[in-house]
Parts: sequence; structure tokens; C-alpha cells
Amino acid sequence: MSQHPANYISTTNKPAFLMNVPFSLSTEVPNNLYMQKLSPDKRIIDQENAISQFMSLYSFVSRFALVYLLPSCSGLQDQTYVANLGIVLPHTKEQTVVIANYYSEPRRNESSIGLEFFKHLGFSSVQQAPAYFEGEADLKHIKDNIYIGAHGLRTSKNALDWFSQTFEMKVIPFFMKDGYLYHLDCCVFPILSEQVAVCTHIAEKKTLQELEKYTYIYDIEYNSAFAGLCNSVVLGKYILCESNIEELSCSDKNYELEKTKIESLNKLCAYMGMEPVLFNLSEFHKSGASLSCMMMHLNRNNYGEVLDYQEAISSAKEINRTYAFTKN
Repeated sequence: MSQHPANYISTTNKPAFLMNVPFSLSTEVPNNLYMQKLSPDKRIIDQENAISQFMSLYSFVSRFALVYLLPSCSGLQDQTYVANLGIVLPHTKEQTVVIANYYSEPRRNESSIGLEFFKHLGFSSVQQAPAYFEGEADLKHIKDNIYIGAHGLRTSKNALDWFSQTFEMKVIPFFMKDGYLYHLDCCVFPILSEQVAVCTHIAEKKTLQELEKYTYIYDIEYNSAFAGLCNSVVLGKYILCESNIEELSCSDKNYELEKTKIESLNKLCAYMGMEPVLFNLSEFHKSGASLSCMMMHLNRNNYGEVLDYQEAISSAKEINRTYAFTKN
């Protein structure tokens, strides 16, 4: 009888992600600027709608990837945003995951759950970063041992230096100062090892110059980044992005913003030879969150080809989340 490895993720060629069903989702503590600008009644979560929106995303992703579900724990209002839970480091020889050390106080109890979960999952190296570090949402892999990491808001420069020294990796620092784009995934979106989308408007010149040594930069305008374009996820030939344009009237103040974002997404996909797929995640807006917040990479196999391209097209049409929209 063959012996299977403790961590199947280390041997599979399938993409693998971590997600969490939003059973404990709450906006009781407004812990970012977007939430603080909303009145308490505007922040109330429609639990049934949140589950439905989550399932649309989960159903699509799970057709082409392994999706592990992190058990929900009562009282953890932001647990569904697993991109902050940690990062799996693809350049290390050992299967290494580093768990968050949260700046956001309502999230600090998530770390112990993450440590236990990944130990049970079979990762050979599971450890917690020093204060403060908020997961792959603040540390993006570019290629080889090259990363770009946020500091200044939720993750500390000290944590980035620790990563560099502990794991023999180069971390290009990206100084964060915009309260609305408070994690790196709001303004940096790696698409391929040779192509990274960046909201250059908020990046320091020295950061862009350093990043250009390793990859090409595709510029994303600030308004599109604000609307969540950089909070996208690559899945084979697809770029998954969030938009609630289907529930907006043409007179809504956010309609033109969403329309412009989708046009920018279409241009990006045409440039990359990829296809966009949209998901309405409006309930998660109330937390100041978007699509990439809800997915944590367990490997980087999602940057390969989708195995069944026609099935992906069919799936996108089924859930009515294609990039085309009909309003003028």
C-alpha cells in the first residue's frame, strides 16, 4: 500500500486555497476607515445574502481548485477574510506557512486557530510572525524568492525584515498611507511572474524602480483600485473580481465607478489574454473587504492553465457573473 504524504498540497498540481464560510461574520467593531464612514445601520450584515454570495464564489473556485474550509468560531467577526491569516511561502524547501500577528485588535484571536489548523494540515513548518503582520494580503510573491511587502498601516517594517532574514527572501518594501487602501492587495495584484498590476499613484518612486528590476508593471488607476480591481485573484485563464454593478441603478453614485473598474478589468484581461469573471460580494463591502480578502493561497498552481477551459466558460455563464454588462 502506498503511503500518502501528510500534506497533499505539497504534491498536487491542482490549485489550492483556504476559505471560510462567513458564519461568524459581523461588523460590530468598525476596524477600518471604510467601515467607520458607514452608519451602524448600513453595516448590518444580511447573513443569508452573505452565505449566498460566498457560495457563488466558492462554487466557481472549487470546480478548478482544492478548497479547504477553515472552521468558523463564534465571536471572530472577520474570520472569513483568510487572506490575512498568514502566507504559504512558495520559495522555501520546507512546506512553510507563517501565521499572522494582527495589528487589528478584533482579529488577534484568529492566530491561534490558524496555527493549529495548519499543523493538522501537515505543513512541516508552522510559525507566527512578529508584530505586526497581516498575512498574504500584505505580502505578495513575485517570483523565486522575491516578494513585495506592505508596511506603515497593518504590517510593520520589522516583520518584513524578519521575513527577509529568516527565510532568505528579498522583500521590496511598499509604504502604505492611504486609509482606504489599507492592505497591499488593495493596490498590488500579481498576475504572472513577469507582470504585476500596481496602483502606481500611491507607490513611492523608489519602490516602483526596485520592482521593475524583477517584473513588468501594469498601472491601475486609483479609482479602479479603490473600487477593488487589485483585489482580484488569478485562477488559470481567469481573473476573478468583485462587482455589485448588477444591483446598482444608472443614477447610483457608485455606478460610474463600477463601470470604469469593469472597463479597466476588460482592458487588463485583453492585454493578458485572460477572461474576467465577476462576483457580487456586496455584503462583504460592509467590512471594507473585497474578493481577494476571502481567499488564501495554499500553493501557487492557480497561475497555470485551467484544465477544462470550456467548463470554466460554462460555469461563468451559469452563475451569471461574466464581465459583460448591459446598462449604458
